[in-house]
Amino acid sequence: MQQINTLLRRLPVWLVYVAGVLPAGVLFYQALNGDLGVDPVKALEHRYGELALQLLVLTLAVTPLWRLAGLNLMRFRRAIGLLCFFYVVCHLMVWLVLDVQLLDQIIADIVKRPYITIGMVGFVLMVPLAVTSNNMSVRRLGPKWRQLHRLTYPTALLGALHYVMLAKGFQLEPLIYLALIGGLLVMRLPPLQKLRLV
Repeated sequence: MQQINTLLRRLPVWLVYVAGVLPAGVLFYQALNGDLGVDPVKALEHRYGELALQLLVLTLAVTPLWRLAGLNLMRFRRAIGLLCFFYVVCHLMVWLVLDVQLLDQIIADIVKRPYITIGMVGFVLMVPLAVTSNNMSVRRLGPKWRQLHRLTYPTALLGALHYVMLAKGFQLEPLIYLALIGGLLVMRLPPLQKLRLV
């Protein structure tokens, strides 16, 4: 693990951003070429949302991975979180611009469909997190910065619930995401914070 952490310390953070953004372009290109199935817009919307959830899980896993396994990804946590927000924005823009398009229908969906309402609340909670994910905000907010970024926890739950409610019928994948996020949040409870495996 020490060798892996040494390699991670040498890895430039900008490379994480570049590698993280690349799938967005690839998926969009595939959608344009009809490589995402019979409904490329829906498929693109789903893929962006799923990537956002995966990055959200990874963001929550950074501290437990360091505490339990000794894997130090702390340098990349901000980048992972911002990439998560990037994919949430991509997911939202595909829905707004390519899927629904009509403003009246967008507002009606937000009000009438609970899974969309929950998704929009989660997005709104993510905005201040993304805006303050910089060194200047950390300095200006001081201790309040850490309190503000605890919004990550309800945001994560809302994201997982959005996916579970969106799924039609019983689907295992959304429940796995919900379980992962729930488990990672439980690990932050005081009795479990002293747990060590290494």
